[in-house]
Amino acid sequence: MKVILKADVKGSGKKGEIIEVSDGFAKNFLFKRGLAEIATASGINEIEQRRKADAFHRAETVKACKELAQRLDGTTVNVPIRVGKNGKVFGSVTTENIASALAELGFEVDKKRIIAKIAFRTLGLFDAEVRLMEGVTAKIKVNVVPLE
Repeated sequence: MKVILKADVKGSGKKGEIIEVSDGFAKNFLFKRGLAEIATASGINEIEQRRKADAFHRAETVKACKELAQRLDGTTVNVPIRVGKNGKVFGSVTTENIASALAELGFEVDKKRIIAKIAFRTLGLFDAEVRLMEGVTAKIKVNVVPLE
């Protein structure tokens, strides 16, 4: 019997898959627990349409992230930080500081997407990376300047 899974079933398949199972397994386990439905022509068509729509939306998201990464790549961001009279920095530059500086330049980037290999605890120019999604990254420069 062909069924469409409504939820992940361990050992059988994932949600949205069309699988072939025995009649007893389908009737006594999958249907009773609401984990599957009979694979009708309209149900199969609906699954295919949903897959196409998901693929389209995924492609649009990847395209938008690549465009943002291209615009963002090589950007230099000035991040002001409090400095004492002797040039000692109070605290360090966080990813939240970098994200807010990017927002001032017109780039909306989540602070969790910014990766700095070291904590910026001195004045100067540092490298950071923005991972927008799997396989889409942009390299930026962070210029730590004294706060006026």
